[in-house]
Amino acid sequence: MSDNETETETVTAEVTEWFFGDYLPTWVGVGNGAIDAGPGFILNYWGVPLYDYRPDGGQWALDGDGVTAFLNKTHTRLKANGYAYTEVVDRAVRAYHRNGAAIEVIWSRRRADGGEIERLAVHFEVIRTDNGWRIAGIQRRPTHADLLSDAWASNGGTR
Repeated sequence: MSDNETETETVTAEVTEWFFGDYLPTWVGVGNGAIDAGPGFILNYWGVPLYDYRPDGGQWALDGDGVTAFLNKTHTRLKANGYAYTEVVDRAVRAYHRNGAAIEVIWSRRRADGGEIERLAVHFEVIRTDNGWRIAGIQRRPTHADLLSDAWASNGGTR
């Protein structure tokens, strides 16, 4: 195995653990109230600046207040709909090099009874910073798909 292949495997494992073992459980815990933290916790995971784009447009958050406002808007909306947890329907992690990776997921955000609030296909651009891994950009779209390949197809896995 080449040094480059070893580095890619190491970075992929590191980013996967950070994202699914740390970021996601923390995001969910704050979102459902199990973890008592305000939206500022997200600055440990999302970079500044941060872009967030979806089919109907998007925006850049250019400072910490803008980044926390993105999160607060999402958590407020989900809590109003009875948010309890996020199911990871499909996922893929790709290391570009030792300082960058992409994570793609299909989120199914759910109520305690298992009812689905929303399902999204999301692409995260992730970078290594002096403070650890941070999400630098987010692309997302609604989907009904169970597979990322279907979610990113021309119709987005919508019915």
